[in-house]
Amino acid sequence: MLLTLTANHTPATDLGYLLHKHPDRLQSFDLSFGKAHLFYPEVTEDRCTACLLLDVDPVGMVRGKGRKESFLLDQYVNDRPYVASSFMSVAITQVLRSALNGRCNHRPELVETPLPLTVEINVLPVRGGEEFVRAVFEPLGYTVGIQAYALDELFPEWGESPCYSVRLEATKTVSELLNHLYVLIPVFDNRKHYFVGSDELEKLLAKGAGWLVEHPLKEQISRRYLKFKPSLYRSALARLVEEVQTEDLETEETDEVLEEARQPLVQLARQYHCLPVAIVLNTPEKICQARNQGRPDRAFGPHVVRNQKSQLKRSLKHLRREGFRYVFEMKTSEDVKAAKVERVPLWNDRRAENGPFDIIGDIHGCGDELEALLAQLGYELKTDDEPDPLWGADYFTHPEGRKAVFLGDLVDRGPRSLDVVRIARNMVQQGTGLCVPGNHDMKLLRKLNGKNVNLKHGMAETVAEIDALPADIQQPFCQAMAEFLRGMISHYVLDKGKLVVAHAGMKSELQGRGSGKVREFALYGETTGETDEFGFPVRYNWAAEYRGDAHVVYGHTPVPDPQWLNRTVNIDTGCVFGGRLTALRYPEKQFVSVPASKVYCEYAKPLYTEAGSSAQSVQHQHDDLLDVQDVIGKRIVSTRLQTNITIREENATAALEVMSRFAANPKWLVYLPPTMSPPETSTEAGLLEHPAEAFSYFRSQGIPEVICEEKHMGSRAVIVVCRDQETARKRFGVMEEELGIVYTRTGRRFFNQESLESEFLERLRLALSAADFWNEFQTPWACFDCELMPWSSKAQALLQSQYAAVGAAGNAALPKVVHALAQATERLADDDRAQADDVLARYRSRQTTIEQFVTAYRQYCWPVESLNDLKLAPFHLLATEGRVHIDQNHLWHMQTLERICQQNPELLLATAYQRVNLTDAASTQAGIDWWTELTNQGGEGMVVKPLEWVQRSTQGLVQPAVKCRGKEYLRIIYGPDYDAAENLSRLRSRNVGRKRSLAQREFALGIEGLERFVNREPLRRVHECVFGVLALESEPVDPRL
Repeated sequence: MLLTLTANHTPATDLGYLLHKHPDRLQSFDLSFGKAHLFYPEVTEDRCTACLLLDVDPVGMVRGKGRKESFLLDQYVNDRPYVASSFMSVAITQVLRSALNGRCNHRPELVETPLPLTVEINVLPVRGGEEFVRAVFEPLGYTVGIQAYALDELFPEWGESPCYSVRLEATKTVSELLNHLYVLIPVFDNRKHYFVGSDELEKLLAKGAGWLVEHPLKEQISRRYLKFKPSLYRSALARLVEEVQTEDLETEETDEVLEEARQPLVQLARQYHCLPVAIVLNTPEKICQARNQGRPDRAFGPHVVRNQKSQLKRSLKHLRREGFRYVFEMKTSEDVKAAKVERVPLWNDRRAENGPFDIIGDIHGCGDELEALLAQLGYELKTDDEPDPLWGADYFTHPEGRKAVFLGDLVDRGPRSLDVVRIARNMVQQGTGLCVPGNHDMKLLRKLNGKNVNLKHGMAETVAEIDALPADIQQPFCQAMAEFLRGMISHYVLDKGKLVVAHAGMKSELQGRGSGKVREFALYGETTGETDEFGFPVRYNWAAEYRGDAHVVYGHTPVPDPQWLNRTVNIDTGCVFGGRLTALRYPEKQFVSVPASKVYCEYAKPLYTEAGSSAQSVQHQHDDLLDVQDVIGKRIVSTRLQTNITIREENATAALEVMSRFAANPKWLVYLPPTMSPPETSTEAGLLEHPAEAFSYFRSQGIPEVICEEKHMGSRAVIVVCRDQETARKRFGVMEEELGIVYTRTGRRFFNQESLESEFLERLRLALSAADFWNEFQTPWACFDCELMPWSSKAQALLQSQYAAVGAAGNAALPKVVHALAQATERLADDDRAQADDVLARYRSRQTTIEQFVTAYRQYCWPVESLNDLKLAPFHLLATEGRVHIDQNHLWHMQTLERICQQNPELLLATAYQRVNLTDAASTQAGIDWWTELTNQGGEGMVVKPLEWVQRSTQGLVQPAVKCRGKEYLRIIYGPDYDAAENLSRLRSRNVGRKRSLAQREFALGIEGLERFVNREPLRRVHECVFGVLALESEPVDPRL
């Protein structure tokens, strides 16, 4: 900031000639980063001092982004206005160019004359400490004096400031000294304000000529000087190209009539599991010849059409054998003109049926259990007025219109297979049920069709039931049963595509398709070709790789308990083997089951040994290893609150970097909070933000009432707390002995010590228990959005490296600047005196504002030696088991959390709030007065929210919150001198549109992630939203907003 050069010889006034600057003038120079002033505070025959003062404009530097001449600052709060940095080197070249290059027109003999010189640098930011300063200057012949400063005298534990006052004494030429300073000043803090190109290398060699090559630290100096040489960016992650299969009708036109020409089309249909349909234009040859002759681009003879007609005639009867499911033949021109292509939904397409459904797993002849389960589900037995002689008159129906869905394997092994078929068939017939086939059902169909099948795996029991039927109905019943089984559809797609039911499951690419492969997968699933130690085929775990949007409910393979995995669930709980018969209530996703009355059949494989093999659910085990492909690349995330949110590839990569390096256990990360926008800038004198603009925004959106909450100056913290460790294991899949977690808005653990976090969570858990929270909300866990204070407890590194460093640099440099300017003012006259007075007044004002800046950040800092020194201010109860609490207004949140805070006032702080009616002038003024009182007492400000969580206007989603910060707090954000008239006028031109868009998108993603977690969706689906919030945070938006 301030460089003083003193000549201590006689006549010392020679310094004015050497610098080409008159001692009785104050000269100012416009530079890209602000101004430079050169003046002489002391001029005598024995001692002459020249000062080069940098007047860096941080507001102009930040707001001037895009200017090509420099790499500009990205923070208003920085130490550049108070330190000698690379800006000083630029000033030396532009203000003292002649002296630097060794030219002196009036006294050329002085250029090569070594003079006793003293240099003071106030202040010099040094990376490497006092030892590095001495190691750099002492080999060049300087006597070095260094004065260190504390970062903050109020917090001695923070240590020393990285800035020093440096005094150098040596007998050298002025040109030599300036060349040393030009090269070395930027080296100390390693933060050049411009990128280094090849021309900078030439400058280093030129200014370092004759001394750098001999310097013992030449390599370190050169490396630091060229620190910011542009380099290639790291290779970006390869974009994942995912083939998107649409449901659009695909048609292929061909004039080839040979079978080999049609086979690629049939194969293409089979590849995508579609039904090949042939539309044959078999018009008379005479019409074809006439039309061919009328086409000028067809220069071939009539034999071509004649041959095609002959080939078509031969192949027409073989089209079905080739694989075409349907053949439509048009024999006349009238047929062609009248034809219309109409899409008919496939038989498995029941997307128009929205339920609700009760999906029942493999029954295997367990008729008693099926009747008990239907009764438990609320179904009632009815009698048809027109009974069927074979199937009877009884059927089940639900008074609320629910529909049962049977997942197949109705028969075999159990004692009442025919009764089970009768129940399922009658419900399907009456429209109260659906049924898909199982592999056992299809084996029975083959038997009924007269095929020779093996009577193993329980079929013998079914055949015995058939044989026991009266002779007069046995054959017609078998025919009717075969017809029912034959009519079963492989799988169904229900509820607008949100639900798929199939006996053995269904991959996403097969859903809603129709082919032999689709039916085979629905009946048998997929195997690896291996067998296990019990002789069973090893099933391929397709569900572990499932990434579809639909929920898939299936059975086929008995499991001890139904467990969700990637939106799929197996509900075959082995009733016939002594387990249970289970149903899934949809869309409630509730499991209902009845125990087996007895073991009807011994399972060759132990069914329940795996139940205790892991304390984790199948989904939690699967989530132990997350797939990077689920989060990288360009993604479009669909949310309930905002339809489609685009995550750009470069932002996703940045989020992955943060998450993979710094984040906590990902199983805890169910939510990240959104950013928040300030209001439009205020026109109030001396203020940048004011509640009037926040109120005006919500009033313009049609919001009549808002709640104003005190904005605590702490660190944003998301807290997940469980009633016990068993909940952490079962609900979150966290196997460590943890009660929950406290993490930052970027997903990092708040506490570095596990013991401190455990004690903190235990205190919170006890407060919740004392408030009867667990019983009131019927939940074993909760997620809170909070502010944890003091700010210094988590932001200490930021405080020391930025805020305290700026304060220390300003407090060290400004008194010396004011003193030098005051000396110069006394000896200057006329216009120079007036100019010096103006500069002096400005710097005296800066002394005041730097003190205000330090006072401002100190308000939010206090020593933390134990948990007793922390304060937690919760302001959102985000979610509990089964609920995301955005349906409750903010007043409810404040009152609910206040009751909890009363249980431990030493740790918990209830957030103060004010309800404001925007249609009432008195209420609005009361809100403004409340904010004024808060900020005058040192508070950060307040957050203004619509009373209801989610509000929409004609423009779309209304901002969930708008922050309105106080004048002194904004000094921390925009810098010590932000409220100077010349700065405030520029800052008022800020644009909050981009910030508001970001806040809306992050809000929608955050709530979507919570809802997905509460709905027990796979962790990858939750993390799609969590990563989305983190990715959006890397978008280039002004961080001060």
